[in-house]
Amino acid sequence: MKKLLILFICISMILPAFAQEEKQDYSDAFKVIEVWLDAQKDFDKLPGISAIIVDDQDVIWEGAFGYANSENKVKAKPSTLYSICSISKLFTSVAIMKLYDEGKLRLDDEIGDLLPWYNLKQAYPESGPITVRSIMTHSAGLPRESQYPYWTAPDFNFPCREEVKEKLGDHETLYPASTYFQYSNLGLSLLGEVVEEVSGLPFDDYIEKNILKPLKMKDTRTVLPEKKHGKELAVGYGMVNRQSERGKLNIFQAKGIKPAAGFSSNVRDLAKFASWQFRLRNSKKAEILKPSTLKNMHNVHWMDPDFDLTWGLGFYVFQHDGTKWAGHNGSCPGYKSTLELDLENKMAYSVMVNANGISPYAYAMGINDIINEAKGEETSDLDLSEYRGNFNEQPWYAETYMGTWYGKLVCFDLPSKDPVGDMTFLEYVEEDTFRRIRDNGKLGETITFQRDEKGEIVSYKWFQNYSKKIK
Repeated sequence: MKKLLILFICISMILPAFAQEEKQDYSDAFKVIEVWLDAQKDFDKLPGISAIIVDDQDVIWEGAFGYANSENKVKAKPSTLYSICSISKLFTSVAIMKLYDEGKLRLDDEIGDLLPWYNLKQAYPESGPITVRSIMTHSAGLPRESQYPYWTAPDFNFPCREEVKEKLGDHETLYPASTYFQYSNLGLSLLGEVVEEVSGLPFDDYIEKNILKPLKMKDTRTVLPEKKHGKELAVGYGMVNRQSERGKLNIFQAKGIKPAAGFSSNVRDLAKFASWQFRLRNSKKAEILKPSTLKNMHNVHWMDPDFDLTWGLGFYVFQHDGTKWAGHNGSCPGYKSTLELDLENKMAYSVMVNANGISPYAYAMGINDIINEAKGEETSDLDLSEYRGNFNEQPWYAETYMGTWYGKLVCFDLPSKDPVGDMTFLEYVEEDTFRRIRDNGKLGETITFQRDEKGEIVSYKWFQNYSKKIK
């Protein structure tokens, strides 16, 4: 018995050490991500960008580049607040599903039965019912917006709740219910009214009490905090004009449209939101929602007739690299954001930018691709850091980045829409000489680095041509 006890103690001591040893090293990948995002910030003329990577319950990387306020040189941080616009819909959807779990509504309840004042005109007598489910999947046939021009610059005058109700009867459906996908801010705003009507609490209070506080999301709000604007809350900037400039936009409040587009947050809080989902999906106990309810939200409940778009309950759902993903984008005056969850690998990515006309989704998936490229790579003792840097490729390209990659060098052009697809790997041969690694693993042509009289790298030679180091 004593021997068995000693054996058990030894095994208990060895296993944690083994697990620690087996943990993936992402250090070179993180450096590549930082270089890539910093370059995209400049080439895409972004004021600022914040991003984060979640591995199940842990934040494994976070970063920020540029400015939250370009005029006052307030630097962007992972804690910087942004409008998350349509990601607000996820919180409204979770609120609806909590009421569903409590038996206070059903997914196939008709919106007119839940909101006594609902009077939007049904243009198609043959239509099926407009239900909670069809609104959450944007298949209800409802118009995209309320009857106000709130996306119009420079003032972005959003209607209050009473104004939305007042003109609801001026609308009519665009399609019969459950016929086509039609994204609808109006529909999710109505579900915010359902939350208030069914729960008996103001929408803001319900979200705060039942979602934000339990998840300790202290930096997420149902409004944009105006007193923090230009400081903790990033200033929003518009699309690049012909002069390659972005104009500063006025701050807005979504008011009656807030359940669809009014929230503010930062990447750190959305990381908590992502970790909660990974945690709940693997649990047998309810945490805000039942595990089965969240899984159902992540399932496909609507496919457009073109078979090209699939939607869950509040989330869009898609497949990427053979795994199931769920998420949502946000786009409001001066702000773009995304939250993407790889449900099978329990990895999540959030990116927020204080500008329009770009795709945080593309940045998030680029980050994901770099992380996936690093999986299985082993830490190397070979120190190649002195070769790291940006090299001038004008007039053919802007720059090439040379970076370390687990005992090799990796290079790719900047800017890049597909950093992993553009990667070329170089194997060290001797002194300042490397050879390109072909896709089949064989070695190709030679790349040689040149030094100045001080012994510092100043350029590299590839096919007899030179590229000078910039930094």
